[in-house]
Amino acid sequence: MSAVEIVSFGYLHDAPPEAHLTLDLRHHFRDPHVSPELRYMTARDKPVRGAVLATSGIADLVEAAAHAVAAFTAGPSAGTVKVAVGCAGGRHRAPTVAMALADLLTLTGHDVAEHHRDIGEPVVQR
Repeated sequence: MSAVEIVSFGYLHDAPPEAHLTLDLRHHFRDPHVSPELRYMTARDKPVRGAVLATSGIADLVEAAAHAVAAFTAGPSAGTVKVAVGCAGGRHRAPTVAMALADLLTLTGHDVAEHHRDIGEPVVQR
């Protein structure tokens, strides 16, 4: 199967990375940042991943993104497919969805590289 590169990021830290497919999670999915007990955690923490993955629509989005990646890899180019997943701060939603997508794509035989650009950035105060 083809190579896939997934990067999660926060729109409030810098411009989105170049990608063939960009998922913008800012407006349609609840931000764990609003929960004081999750605010200073990241997607590396199980409670954050659980909250994001339990959000209505997230599982469907991950599955749809995997289908989109499969469509890109079915094309005539043998190049790496780049996927960017963004949320406001890049600490909760985006890396959780990126991790879930990477896991699903790996299970379906893709060679996946995953990077979380802004997961270590300070919490954005809003």
